[in-house]
Amino acid sequence: MTFLRFPTLFLPHGGGPCFFMDPPLNHPHLWDKMAAYLRSIAASLPAQPHAVVVISGHWETPVPTVNKSPAPSLLFDYYGFPEHTYQLTYPAPGSPAVAARVRELLGAASIPSAEEQDRGLDHGVFVPFKLIYPEAQVPIVQLSLVENLDPAAHLAIGRALAPLRDEGVLIAGSGMSFHNLRTFFADDPRVSKPAQDFDAWLSDAVLDPANRTEKLVRWRDAPGALACHPRAEHLLPLMVAAGAAQGEPATRTYNEPLLGKPISGFRFGA
Repeated sequence: MTFLRFPTLFLPHGGGPCFFMDPPLNHPHLWDKMAAYLRSIAASLPAQPHAVVVISGHWETPVPTVNKSPAPSLLFDYYGFPEHTYQLTYPAPGSPAVAARVRELLGAASIPSAEEQDRGLDHGVFVPFKLIYPEAQVPIVQLSLVENLDPAAHLAIGRALAPLRDEGVLIAGSGMSFHNLRTFFADDPRVSKPAQDFDAWLSDAVLDPANRTEKLVRWRDAPGALACHPRAEHLLPLMVAAGAAQGEPATRTYNEPLLGKPISGFRFGA
């Protein structure tokens, strides 16, 4: 079977179940543009994918681990939100065959991996994909981050998975280009300026395919980097998406200031 080549994506997934609850009274439209962006993703792709492999910022394991469940449950890994947000459903099927292919490709690149089938899809997966594919018709396979949070290792994981793009599989990194929960709600230029500096650097790095890998490996040296990401877990899904389209052009498909902190989404490849 011949498939169109898919791009790879780095998507912002918001905060907890933000799209399915009332926004803060003082920011009634806080998540509207991000929700609209996520709803636009399906129509922007060349076709409906055979499956989606999602790397979320909310799952870390010693080696990349793939969920092989044919019917993954949901993991409500957020706290203190309204009760109805713990009743959300997203009955997307899994794909044991795609999960096995992920491990085959990682093995061919000499990257050790593991599999499991009991962990549910975390909110970095089901929350955005409830907007992207609300009918839950596309199989979802989640892949973990590696707990060493090494950017070079995650770029290598992406390179290993690149053949999936020609097999009808969409590779999506789900994270946030700014992720410092201590300062997110601070209306303070001492916070927003580093966020703006890092967002500008990140966009320049992503849009420079010839030097993108080298720049992303050294992301901690970027202006404002550690103020935006005290830990790397919400940025590393971008590394996997970038690695799977190494050397190919990219575009910034989403950019919006949230409380003074720019948030970006990117598309790599086709």
